[in-house]
Amino acid sequence: MLPAQFDGLMPVVIFMALAILLFVGGHFLSVLLAPKKPSLLKSTPYECGEQPVGSAWSMFNVRFYVVGLIFIIFDVESVLMFPVASIFKELNQMGQGTYALLIFLSFISVLIEGIAYCWRKGDLDWVKSFQASLKKETK
Repeated sequence: MLPAQFDGLMPVVIFMALAILLFVGGHFLSVLLAPKKPSLLKSTPYECGEQPVGSAWSMFNVRFYVVGLIFIIFDVESVLMFPVASIFKELNQMGQGTYALLIFLSFISVLIEGIAYCWRKGDLDWVKSFQASLKKETK
């Protein structure tokens, strides 16, 4: 590599070294300064003053995660449409408006197909009906 190329990479190397130094230094300080007084109270699952009730291993509905992931996917995809919409007028003036519109509409069609797939599969239903799946299994 040429010396000029090293000059461009030097800020990156400095920031990486600083990040590693901060991590190692913070970890070393926490090990050095943290009090080490184990007790029965500290070994309980909660330290908020409440007595634990029941097992820590409880059943959690996976539907929360599925709906959350679907929301994040379509939310991020819709955020990606805003830059195109903001420069569409300039693209139209440059003669690229039709191309940008076709790309934009194809992107929206992929989103619509994705939401239709999730809807058809039943992933958007908050309470999934198990009657339909039982009928399929008995056939």
